[in-house]
Amino acid sequence: MIEQFVKFFVVFFVVVDPISLIPLFAGLTQGASARYKKKMAGKSTVIALAISVLFALVGAKFLDIMGISLSSFRIAGGTLLFLIALDMVFARPSGTRSTTTEREEAKKREDISVFPLAFPFMAGPGALATILLTAGEVGTKPLLFAGFLCVVALVLIVCWILMLATPRLMKVLGVTGANVVSRLSGVILAALAVQFIVDGLRGSFR
Repeated sequence: MIEQFVKFFVVFFVVVDPISLIPLFAGLTQGASARYKKKMAGKSTVIALAISVLFALVGAKFLDIMGISLSSFRIAGGTLLFLIALDMVFARPSGTRSTTTEREEAKKREDISVFPLAFPFMAGPGALATILLTAGEVGTKPLLFAGFLCVVALVLIVCWILMLATPRLMKVLGVTGANVVSRLSGVILAALAVQFIVDGLRGSFR
């Protein structure tokens, strides 16, 4: 059970990529007051957690209603995660999270908690796909499911802490340092994405 929790923590942490939030949050809140930054960090974390829990609770049922097997979703989710991993490895803005137009629009918003922080950066397509895949596997085991939700909350709390510490972290890491960490995480995510696809193909042809 502990191994499963550790595995999901690593996968979900890499997919959400809290380190990439540091330069993003710094850019979106440049010149803003400390009170505003704390409010946006806290509000976006709560919203992202609500979205994640909702998908964990009803995601598997939604797949059943749509007639989509878990194996098929593993293949689709693995493919999406692999695309995100490529963007991380090459340190380029991920089109699977937001477009250039959306990022420019976000800079003009007074409230950036829902968009783009909570969605699509913290609870984006990759994170939600990972949640659906894991929830489908542990949904019938209440203890595992509760632990799985705790891991989701833990990763999002890490995001909240990093956003609050952004000014100090930017002085230490800088954009280059954040990109280096993101590249290393991308390699791990690529391997995990391939494993999702392999598991999905194995389940489909079993």
